Amino acid sequence: MQDNTAFPDPTALTPQQIETKAAEVGSVKVGMSPAKSFVLAVMAGFFVGVGAMFMTLVKSDATLTLAASSLLGGLSFSLGLFLVLVAGAELFTGNSLMLIGRMHGRYAWGDLAKSWLVVYVGNLAGALLLVALLVGAGFADMAGGGAGETLVAVAAGKAGLSWRVAFFRGILCNVLVCLAVWMGFGGKTVVDKLAVAILPVMCFVACGFEHCVANMFFLSMGLVANALGYAAAGADVSALTAAGVLANISAATLGSIVGGAVFVALGYWFVYGRDE
Repeated sequence: MQDNTAFPDPTALTPQQIETKAAEVGSVKVGMSPAKSFVLAVMAGFFVGVGAMFMTLVKSDATLTLAASSLLGGLSFSLGLFLVLVAGAELFTGNSLMLIGRMHGRYAWGDLAKSWLVVYVGNLAGALLLVALLVGAGFADMAGGGAGETLVAVAAGKAGLSWRVAFFRGILCNVLVCLAVWMGFGGKTVVDKLAVAILPVMCFVACGFEHCVANMFFLSMGLVANALGYAAAGADVSALTAAGVLANISAATLGSIVGGAVFVALGYWFVYGRDE
């Protein structure tokens, strides 16, 4: 393993320094009051939903090729993580990195679980708040009703996945998300954080991986849009039910924990923090 600490880059933290910072950030998050954590989590759920909203509008353009739609959709969706990293908010998927602080013994397992639960509920509340606002704003009518059809198609596709597939796609998604957050810890400017947010998010969107917080928005909005009659003619919406929604979100949530906490947090702790 190459030692980067001898030649520190003044414009970015080294991986060793990022690991130390991640432990410190975890301590701050655990020490935050539940009320503050919840409000910041509502913001994060809202921000991710805004990115998903932006992506929906882009993908509603039927003239785009599959490659262009996937790349532009991923680029627009990266707005959500960029807002979380720069504006400051508590995102359940990114908070998987808090396992590093637990492994350093900075807080108890119960404190970690409590923080994750408060943030998860807050993310859901933020996503549902945006859904309510978009319904009132008639968002599904945009692009001649194409936005509503896209919402239903995306939600039906997610709800129709098997639990196993959604679980593994959740793992892959949060590996990428947590790597983006990890690199964001190393950046020192707004431009740094924008740069690290774009490619990982574009990758998981283009590959069709499952982000549990984004799915809180997509599935809820899809259910509403379907109930309002926006599904395209011949679209299969049989899986778009409450049971399908719960199955997808539960699988993506557990996959997120495995991908972020085990693959990223535990891996970097083992390399850079275990000997401490």
